[in-house]
Amino acid sequence: MTDNAPIPVSVLTGFLGAGKTTLLNFLLRDPMLATAAVVINEFGEIGLDHLLVAKSDDNIVEMSSGCLCCTIRGELIDTLLDLLRRRETGEIMRFDRIVIETTGLADPAPVLHTIMSEPRLMALCRLEGVITVVDAVNGEATLDAHEEAVKQVAVADRIVLTKVDLLSGREGEDQLFSIIGRLRKLAPAARLLTTHRNEATAARLFNTGLYDPGSKSANVRDWLNAEAYDKRREHGHGHHHHDASRHDDHIRSFAFADDRPISPAGLEMFVDLVRSFHGAKMLRMKGIVRLADDEARPVVLHGVQHIFHPPVRLPAWPDEDHRTRLVFIVQDIEPRLIEDLFRAFTDQITGAGAFHTDKTLSLN
Repeated sequence: MTDNAPIPVSVLTGFLGAGKTTLLNFLLRDPMLATAAVVINEFGEIGLDHLLVAKSDDNIVEMSSGCLCCTIRGELIDTLLDLLRRRETGEIMRFDRIVIETTGLADPAPVLHTIMSEPRLMALCRLEGVITVVDAVNGEATLDAHEEAVKQVAVADRIVLTKVDLLSGREGEDQLFSIIGRLRKLAPAARLLTTHRNEATAARLFNTGLYDPGSKSANVRDWLNAEAYDKRREHGHGHHHHDASRHDDHIRSFAFADDRPISPAGLEMFVDLVRSFHGAKMLRMKGIVRLADDEARPVVLHGVQHIFHPPVRLPAWPDEDHRTRLVFIVQDIEPRLIEDLFRAFTDQITGAGAFHTDKTLSLN
C-alpha cells in the first residue's frame, strides 16, 4: 500500500458471547496484522493482557505482536482522527489497517456510517468489509431474540461460525445445518468460515475486495458476488418464515442486473430517491454501474442507509460481465420498488424520449 492510499477499515461484530474476543486474539498473532491498529469499545472487555508490553500512551497500547490497541473513550470519529493524527506525526507506528471491534449489542450501521460519512475520515480511510462472528450453539436463539444480531449477519462480507466443535451427534449435525441455512438466507453473498481447525485466518477475512484507488484494482466481482443471490433464487431459498419471533422476515437481500447504461444524472437521481425514501431501511447497498457517458469505465457504489461513499470510476471492467450489478440488504422494503425505479432511468436512456440533463455525478 502506498503512503497516500486510503487505509482499509474492517468492522468486527457479533452478538454477546459469540467469540469475538477469542477470534481477535487469534488474528492478532498473524503477521498480516502486525502493523494494524485495533479499536475496541472498552479495554476491559477484551483479554489481551498476554499480548501487551509495558509501553502505554494514554489509551494507545502497543502489543507484543506490534499492533496498536486503542479503546473508545468518546466518539468514534475523535478516536479514529486521533489515531490518524498520531500516525502522521510519528507519535505511533504507521499502521496500514484499522480493525474496529463493536460491542455485542451494537447495530453495526452507526459504525459504518461514521467511516463513510465523516469527510476527514473519508479522505484517509475506506471501508473494506464487515466480519460477523456467530455462535453455532446459540446462534439461532440469538437471531430469534435480537434484531441487532440479524443486522450484524445481514451486512456481513465474512461470517465466522464459532463453537462448531461443541456440536456432536445427529442432533448437533442438524443444528449446524440449520444455522448455516439461516445464515445463507440472511447473507447469501458472505463467505462463511469456521474457527474449527483455524479456518478463519487473517488472509481469508481481510482484503475482501472493496476498490481502493490508491493502492490496487480490487476484485470487484468477488466483493459484489451478485451471483450468490441468483443461485439463491434458482434454488428457491427466497421463502419467508411466518414465525413472528424470527426477525429474518423483515430483512431480505436481493440483487439485479441490467445490461443497459444509465446516465450519470439518472444514477444520481436514483441514488437520491432511494436515499430519501428508503434510507433508514436500506442496511447496505453495493454495486458496479454501467454509465452512458463512458461505458468502458464503470462506477463502483457503496452505501449504508443514507450514507454513500463518493462513487469511484474504475479504469476498466473487472471481468467479462459488463452489466450493471446492484446488491441490496433491506428491512421491510419490497425489492421490486427499487428495481423498477432503477429500470425507469435506464428506460429513459434507451427509449424514444432520451433523458438529457447537465447534472453529473462527482466521479474520479
